[in-house]
Formats: sequence, C-alpha cells, structure tokens
Amino acid sequence: MTRIFSGVKPTGHLTLGNYLGAVRQWAEVDQHRADALFSVVDLHALTVDHDPGRVRRLSKQAATLLLASGLDPEVCTVFVQSHVDEHARLSYLLECVATDGEMRRMIQYKEKSALERERGGSVRLSLLTYPVLMAADILAYGADEVPVGDDQTQHVELTRDLAVRFNQRYGHTFVVPRATPPAVAARVMDLQDPTSKMGKSHDNGAGIVYLLDEPDVVRKKILRAVTDSGTEVEYDREAKPGVSNLLEILAACLGGNPQGLSGVYESYGALKKATAEAVVEVLAPLQKRHKELVADPAYVEEVLRRGAERAREMAKPTVDAAYRTIGLLPPA
Repeated sequence: MTRIFSGVKPTGHLTLGNYLGAVRQWAEVDQHRADALFSVVDLHALTVDHDPGRVRRLSKQAATLLLASGLDPEVCTVFVQSHVDEHARLSYLLECVATDGEMRRMIQYKEKSALERERGGSVRLSLLTYPVLMAADILAYGADEVPVGDDQTQHVELTRDLAVRFNQRYGHTFVVPRATPPAVAARVMDLQDPTSKMGKSHDNGAGIVYLLDEPDVVRKKILRAVTDSGTEVEYDREAKPGVSNLLEILAACLGGNPQGLSGVYESYGALKKATAEAVVEVLAPLQKRHKELVADPAYVEEVLRRGAERAREMAKPTVDAAYRTIGLLPPA
C-alpha cells in the first residue's frame, strides 16, 4: 500500500490556506487511499526565535484542528514530531550526507535568513539545516508520496537527492519519495497582498483567514480583500492577482475551478460576498468539531500518544538500519 507523510508547523494559527491547500485533501482523500501519517512538526518551529509556551499551545491547537478537519486516528496516524526520537536520530545521519551548498541554495533559507537579518537578529544554524530534518521526517517512514504545496517541492527534491546518495554510498536503505501537489488552491494568497502566500506567521493578520476566526471576522477580511484595476471578474493570475485569488478560494470551497467562475459575477463586490459566505460555510463544521474536541482534551492526548507509538514502530526499523549501514556500531 502507498505510504504518505505530511505535516504542519506550529509557528502560527492554521489558516484557510493550510486547509484548502493541504489539510482538506488529507482528510477527504489521502487518509483513505494510503497508509498515511500526519504530524505536527514542532521541532521545525524552533528554527527561529520563539516563545516555548506558545509553541506548546500552537502544537496542541494544530493537532486538535487536524482531527477537527476530519483526520480519523482509526484510519491514519496523527502524532507530534518531537514525540518520536527517530526524527532527530535520522536527521544527523542525513546531515552527514548533505552538503553546505545544498542547504544554502534552499529558497526558503535565503528568504527567511534575509528577513531575520533585516530585523537585526541572528540566523540559527537550525534554519540552515531544517530541510535535512524534513528529509528525515519523510525517509524514516519509507513514504512514497509527500503531499505538499509548490513552496515545499524544493525540499522534497532535496529529500530525493539525499535518499539516492545514501543508498548509493552505503547500500539501499530508503524509499525515494515524490511530491504530490494538490490540484486546486495549492497556494492560497494573502487577501491584502495577493502576490504573497497566506502564511500563518505573518505579523499583519488582516489578509489572513484563520481556521478559528468567527464568521463575522471571516466576512470582514474577505470583503476588505485587495482587488485589481478594472471591473471584469476574470481569472488571470498575472493581470488580476487579487480577483484570481478570490476565484481560487471560491472554487476550492465549491469544488469547481476558478476559470469556470470567470464572468459569473457582475462585480468585485458580488464575488467577495459569495466567497465570504462559501468560506464561512466550509469552516462551520470544522469549528464545531474543534469546540467539541477542546472540551475533551484527554481524547486528543490519547490520540497523540497512540499516534506517536505507532509512528515509532514504523520508523525505528528504518532508522536502525540506516545507523548500521552508515557504519555505526550497534548497542550491545
């Protein structure tokens, strides 16, 4: 059976972009078609300056939202990355295979390190090496597929390179995975800056719809979304990024395609109103289930405990094999 792995970073509250671009696909399709693992990758949240308490709160919230989105712990494996030691164990071995040049060519490292320097901060070494940890996340489980947005495909390509290199140098150990981007709304953009991804860690949340935003807040943010010159509602990512972003969001909510919605609405206002109501309707069952899960924290904790136990059983044989293959003496 095909095995897939994917995860979310607890660096901010999960957004509509996270849901439409990834999590809904995990819940509706991926967990049913494959042996699927979904993780809150909390170790990745430590690559930049952070508040420890906030990371813990966001990790719990992210796990609860994954379950509220429809991930079924009886069907797939839901767990927290730091609860499974094999991630960190394998990451160091892969650092011994990766090169400095590969790390510094990563687009996200270039962007995030430049931003950190602009703020006057220092760049942590873990920010440079976290793509190797991401590779360990994937390779530890022998994942065949990695459902990711287009901003993460470079990291999956690195994972493939490291797996092939390790296998060639030390003997076949890892499955070589492939990225599987979602077909619609793979990259939902910021409502106030439709040329930038709707990221959960942005300082200004005016253009970000969070999964736990109240309906009136959702409506207000979408009705205030930046649009474009002209009046025609048509899908054109280059000429009309604002309108195109709204069409992609609406299409993802309705299950259609953005091109098919071009010309359906007579004005930008009508498009915004339709998009706002579609988003509110999509988020309603998720928010209702989240409220129920928050009222039963023991259930969520038990899901994560069992998920980590299952994940550890899957990962340990592969990581132990990698330790032997690379030349490390096994414990007595």
